[in-house]
Amino acid sequence: MILFLSPAKTLDFEKDVQIGEVTKPVFLEESQKVNAKLKKVSRKKLMELQGISTQLASLNYDRNQQWNAEHNENVKQAVFSFKGDVYVGLQAENWNEQDMSFANEHVRILSGLYGILKPSDLIMPYRLEMGTWLKVGRREDLYHFWQDKIKAYFKENIDSEELIVNLASIEYFKAVEKAKVKNQVLNVEFKDFSNGKFKIISFFAKKARGLMADFIVKNRISTAEDLKKFDTDGYYFDAKESTEGNYVFLRDKK
Repeated sequence: MILFLSPAKTLDFEKDVQIGEVTKPVFLEESQKVNAKLKKVSRKKLMELQGISTQLASLNYDRNQQWNAEHNENVKQAVFSFKGDVYVGLQAENWNEQDMSFANEHVRILSGLYGILKPSDLIMPYRLEMGTWLKVGRREDLYHFWQDKIKAYFKENIDSEELIVNLASIEYFKAVEKAKVKNQVLNVEFKDFSNGKFKIISFFAKKARGLMADFIVKNRISTAEDLKKFDTDGYYFDAKESTEGNYVFLRDKK
């Protein structure tokens, strides 16, 4: 079982956290090509390209200029660098070395700049969503830039019989779908009871993805059947609404 997560826009490079080994991203050479293109984008163009404020454009312009493939300073393990809702649920800072080792085997983070990351991979601060319309070389956008690399990564590193658990957003998992991998994919939905019915509430659903990823790591989950046991924070498996390729977890009103 390999589970995929999205990264987060919010980063934390202030808190010093490291668990277990540190590794380098597998696609650093490709990341360098993407960054070379980003380095040429002005602050004003970044605002338009990424739909961000003047302040954020200035911050990320500086990040783009400072980024380098050596990754020998201002780096942090990927799983501790992201601080969005998913990572609030994940709480990876509470892992031990055995947890990190398992995560490195079974957890992957999709990235617009890095392609695919292991939790222990060292990264530098950046902001680049996979859906950003950035042409790199002859590739018209990041999906087309990464699709061949992701396909090759699967072929070399992930057995075709391995179950893929999709805990990423639509934007990011689209990169895996475009690679046309042969693996069986299990999608997961989290619904909370609100206003008389169960529905997906973005904040809770994002956090639940992190909670499930943590559950998989801490309990060494390796099968779809065992995944049904997920019950963190009041969620429970709904057999009636679930299918073989789409698991639904519900949570009654808190």
